[in-house]
Amino acid sequence: MTATEPLFNPFAPGFTENPYPHYDRLREQAPVYQHPLGFWILTRYDDVAALLRGGHSVEPRNMAPSPMRDLQQSVYGDGKPVFNAMSMLDRDPPDHTRLRRLVSKAFTRKAVEERRPHIERLVDGMLDDVAKAGGGNLIEALAFPLPFAVITEMMGMPDWIDVGRLRSLTGMVVRSLEPPADVELMKQISAAGQELVELVAEAVEWKRRNPADDLLTALIAAEDDGDVLTDEELVAQVGLLYVAGHETTVNLIGNGTLALLRHPEQLRLLRENPDLTPNAIEELLRYDGPVQQSRRITLRAYRIGEHEIPAGAFVQAGLMAANRDPAKWGPDANELRLDRPGAHQHLGFGAGSHHCLGAALARLEGQVAISRLVQRFPGLKLAGEVKWNGRINLRGLTELPVAA
Repeated sequence: MTATEPLFNPFAPGFTENPYPHYDRLREQAPVYQHPLGFWILTRYDDVAALLRGGHSVEPRNMAPSPMRDLQQSVYGDGKPVFNAMSMLDRDPPDHTRLRRLVSKAFTRKAVEERRPHIERLVDGMLDDVAKAGGGNLIEALAFPLPFAVITEMMGMPDWIDVGRLRSLTGMVVRSLEPPADVELMKQISAAGQELVELVAEAVEWKRRNPADDLLTALIAAEDDGDVLTDEELVAQVGLLYVAGHETTVNLIGNGTLALLRHPEQLRLLRENPDLTPNAIEELLRYDGPVQQSRRITLRAYRIGEHEIPAGAFVQAGLMAANRDPAKWGPDANELRLDRPGAHQHLGFGAGSHHCLGAALARLEGQVAISRLVQRFPGLKLAGEVKWNGRINLRGLTELPVAA
């Protein structure tokens, strides 16, 4: 790092392959850090948790003038926000509260748990294919298709939907959750978002005429004291469940499996103690979770120790940095311990009002996929170099070659 390079530089070589040494250095030297572009980043567990629960904004309109805002505007220009910024991920209360309440009615823990037998059958079928091939790229064989199949079937999407096109569109739109990169990429994301909106809108209209026992029908019917989702809001929430819910679970399964393969003693512990699975998934979410950062925009001057963050500041809550904070997790914070006490206190799903709505589903899919994988293949091992997706926020693998 040169003297002029920022202390936090997610574009530095090797960052996406292993960001944790960068977080450790930042936490030790400047845990409340203001980047030259004007945004702030927090890396201590207590600071991150307090920010997420502090009632701040997620809406860009509340950002004060800064180099960061100028950069975003130069990249996004007059482009249309993904889902017209109507998803709950992009809304503050009272809009967020209302949207989440309506969607939650169709996304209960009980409804998710009822999916377990079906998810087990899906996983077993995918692992049958892995066994026949003797291994392969576990991202394409399991981590990617499983959550996509689950959310598609939960939604009850019509058979005429082009699933391949849907996968392609959501894969592009999810990149809107990354830091702004270049104008051309944002144009591609915007175009994919618009096409996805049109595709989902067609599915919604079809489902109104053909209701069934599925999530999409439930979302259409969701009501609270006469309040229902508008068509635009409905399309935005369905799109969000696909984009945010799918890609994050891919990373949970991929990153979690890689962590186990790189820690054979922990892999053996899980194989010999299957009852450890729920806590193991929490520890894998803590150790190398699917989402690195969460954003907030301060609505008021916000003091952290000797630092005062002004109102209108863009603040990155370092979820994965917090999940490796020794002040919270002890001196072995950078080590994988599947039996770690209190592992469920990780911030991998965020915290506060924007805590991940699909956390229960992600946990279930992770539990089923990883537990059945390690039990099915006692000789499972890496069979080549892994490849990361190059993303800063939704950091995960594109290639995880295994021999089974």
